Amino acid sequence: MLFFEYSFLFVFLPLVLAVYFTLPHSARNSWLLVSSCVFYSFSSWMFLPVLFCSIAVDFVAGGRIARTSDPAARKRWLLVSLVTNLGALAGFKYLGLITSGLGDLFGHERIPLLEAALPVGISFYTFQSMSYTLDLYRRRIQPACSFRDFAAYVSMFPQLIAGPIVRYADLESQLARREHSADQFASGVYLFVVGMAKKLLIADTLAKISAPLFAQAAPGFCDAWIAMLLFSGQIYFDFSAYSDMAIGLGRLFGFEFPENFRSPYRATSFADFWRRWHITLSSWLRDYLYIPLGGNRSGALRTHLNLLVTMLLGGLWHGASWNFLLWGGVHGALLCGERICRGRLPVPPKAVRQAMVFLAVTAVWVPFKFEAFAETLLWWGAMFGSSGVGSVGLIETAAVALLLLLVWLPRRIYDWDLRFDLPQVAYASALFISAILIGYGRAEISPFLYFRF
Repeated sequence: MLFFEYSFLFVFLPLVLAVYFTLPHSARNSWLLVSSCVFYSFSSWMFLPVLFCSIAVDFVAGGRIARTSDPAARKRWLLVSLVTNLGALAGFKYLGLITSGLGDLFGHERIPLLEAALPVGISFYTFQSMSYTLDLYRRRIQPACSFRDFAAYVSMFPQLIAGPIVRYADLESQLARREHSADQFASGVYLFVVGMAKKLLIADTLAKISAPLFAQAAPGFCDAWIAMLLFSGQIYFDFSAYSDMAIGLGRLFGFEFPENFRSPYRATSFADFWRRWHITLSSWLRDYLYIPLGGNRSGALRTHLNLLVTMLLGGLWHGASWNFLLWGGVHGALLCGERICRGRLPVPPKAVRQAMVFLAVTAVWVPFKFEAFAETLLWWGAMFGSSGVGSVGLIETAAVALLLLLVWLPRRIYDWDLRFDLPQVAYASALFISAILIGYGRAEISPFLYFRF
């Protein structure tokens, strides 16, 4: 069930909210848990046991970690959590890549290709659930008061499918008791509507405009760059739209989820980009992988190695593909190169740095966009080689110009004062109606891009 489908907008969400606000506070988490199970069942009901297996194992393991002071026992229960979650993730997501690689080494007759259907949202909820046991092991949080509250936290439908990856520490007090206000509800409505408009009016429009360019067998220089600039806009507005809608939905129920995007294409360095893009994933990788590996505490060579390993695994998190591994590796190399050059080269003006980072990130989106390595080489060849200039029309050029204005000029919605007053209600209503009419006026509505992860 997509957030912008009629069944969600006009049936599921109003019903869930109506019941939620009629219930006493003590029953609201139970209703959220039930609602989240129903929501998940619409897209992946057969994988509900996988979701609840992860929840149950981490609840039990976390409780045992918190209750014992024996270091060996605590490590054993942490290992149970990690093996369960990472084992499920590897089995469902990477089985095909693993058996394909082994088949290449030992022969596909001896090792056949094995693939499993991917449970929706498994990459997100396993990391979220694991962060609970990891933080308990580090004695940074207290264990959940009840299985119901922990299950409601992991399975909460606004952010279950594609994040943000919310840590238990972020919601611990809110699960126990949260306040509701008209201003908070209003800000939730506005965030949701703006997110829906970003998806239906901007991201899907950019996808439609760029589709003929990506269909070319031999793109030219201009074709390749314009297409990838449009894809940069599409993936940003698509994924940030989901995050905005998820955060908005959370506020309707009294929860404050962490911000997931902070104008990433305004970044002045690659490190700055990763502080702004998919913030909850990059901070998860930093806190639970990069820092435990040693971070930047053991010299330059070890720091660069830690960065590369973290970014390679971050790329692999997105999918079982050598292209994702390449995408993560290139970003790791850029981060290492940036650290090496720091203080050794003159610093260009801010606008120049922003443009350089944006264009580099756009070029590195190529292996993320395409499934086959040969396609990546073809498009990089068109962008940096001599495969011909190519040609693009006025519509594509205007779309890129508008994209740059949208990315660099306006204030962020999180900086707005969002209240129930007449001008803002009129604006939100007009935006909502426009998104519905235009979005559903298309022949086909595309799901969010990050649903495949």
